[in-house]
This record gives sequence, C-alpha cells and structure tokens, in this order.
Amino acid sequence: MRLLFAVLTSVLVTLSAASEISLEDDFGERFELNAPAQRIISLAPHITEVVYAAGAGDQLVGAVSYSDYPTAAELVARVGSYDKVSYETIAALRPDLVLAWPSGNGEDAIRRLQELGIPVFAYEPRTIEDVAQSLRQVGLLSGHSEQANAAAERFEERLAQLRERYRSASPVSVYYQIWNEPLLTLNGDHLISDVVRLCGGENVFAEAVPLVSQVSIESVIRADPQVIVASGMDEARPEWLDDWRDWPTMQAVREEQLYFVPPDILQRHAPRILDGAALLCEHLDRARLHYDE
Repeated sequence: MRLLFAVLTSVLVTLSAASEISLEDDFGERFELNAPAQRIISLAPHITEVVYAAGAGDQLVGAVSYSDYPTAAELVARVGSYDKVSYETIAALRPDLVLAWPSGNGEDAIRRLQELGIPVFAYEPRTIEDVAQSLRQVGLLSGHSEQANAAAERFEERLAQLRERYRSASPVSVYYQIWNEPLLTLNGDHLISDVVRLCGGENVFAEAVPLVSQVSIESVIRADPQVIVASGMDEARPEWLDDWRDWPTMQAVREEQLYFVPPDILQRHAPRILDGAALLCEHLDRARLHYDE
C-alpha cells in the first residue's frame, strides 16, 4: 500500500524546493498552491467529511448545507447549498482553497469562483478507490499528508476485505432509486454503481447516458430487477419504496426484495461509503440466497 501511495505521489504531486504543491484536477488542469491551505471551503457534504477524515477539519471555514458529519461540521459557516453557492459569502471568508464537486456544483460555478481569484480544486470520485485518493489529495493540499495517508490505507484495507468476501458472488440485478418524483437513478459510471458491482450486483440502468438519469415506471418494469434499493433524504426508509408493491409482476416486488440504505452512508463520496457498501452487500446477499433457494 505504501508503494501504491509512492506511485500516486510521483504521478500526481510534485513538491518543489519552495514547497509548492502541484496536482491535476478532474478537468485535467494543473492546480498549484505555494503552501498548504489554511482557510478551506467545502462545496459538498461528502467533501466536508473528507476534509475532517484527512485531518484538516480545523482549517475548514465554510461549507454547504447538509454538511453534518462529523458533528463539528455543523458549526462551520454556511456558504449556500451544493447547487447554489453564495459567491459573496465565500469571498468574505477569504479562502485560500475551495474544494469543489464538478457534477454537483456545476462547471459554471467553479469557473466563476476562479474568475474571482479564488483557488478551486475540483474532483469527483467515480470508483471506490478514488475515495482513498481524495483523502490523499486533500491531505496534501492542507498539509496533513501523514494523517490522510493513514486514513486512506485503513480505507483500502477495509475495501480489500469486502472485495475478497464478495469476489465470487453470483450476480443479482439491481435498480437503485435515489428519488421518486421525478423517478431518478444512476448510470454505470457513478460511484454507487461501483459499490453495486463490489457486492456482486448489476445495475439495470448502467447504460443510461446521464450520470443521474430520469426513468419511467414502465422502463423499471421492463428491466424487471431482482432487487430494488432506495435511498431517500435521511435515515428513515422512504414511503415511496413501498409504492412498487403496486406492480406485483416485478420479481423484486413478488419476492419481497425491496431494501433501503441510508443515503448519508452510501451517496456521499467519503470514507463512510464502506459502511453503506457493507449494508448494501448484506441486502444483496440476502436476495441472492433467496433466489438460489
């Protein structure tokens, strides 16, 4: 694992004699800081979690709404929501680093912040392994490489255990629903689809074109998944998951394979995603045993 970190470091990061930090963001652009950031703003709840996990929580001066983990994050000044930031509030906080989420914040918002002269590093994990990389990136940008690297290694060790456990699991078809009005799911490029694959699942809408895709009830019925997994807004099972019982011809409904995973531990691209992965894997394993009977 240390060798892997050394390789990542040599590819992504160079530290000059002046301690300049240089790495590539998800737009393929070179991002540089003269020194580790001391005033950081997070533009997504999952980024806020990564900042704390990397050891830089004390340097976080601003975050978007729903940045509620760990509890210390609830006391950080708010700069709007992930899809509607307040440029005035961000500028007033005088950040020397803004951490952005491209698909959530939008490229226009990121460009506007850059035009204001604010350093913005944009990244978006698309695989589970990318979460470990994000820890290392934030650790380097904030001057906490040692703590961030340790957190990344713990994450990778736990991920390896899950991969080994479900490596030979027989496939189960899955419809993952993130909302009901409109009916929204995720395609195969999304991080959650990587979690589904980790558990031996197959996303029935993997080939959808948008990362977040609107689908119809008819298309879900045609896909006829073996399992339906819902998220929602909080830790409570959404009532609309049981609306699928109106369609008893679907095998997931007929076989009582409707499951819920709290979105905070699965839809945030942060270390807790392995808690969500473990729960999702248990659900799919239960379904797998049911269908194998």
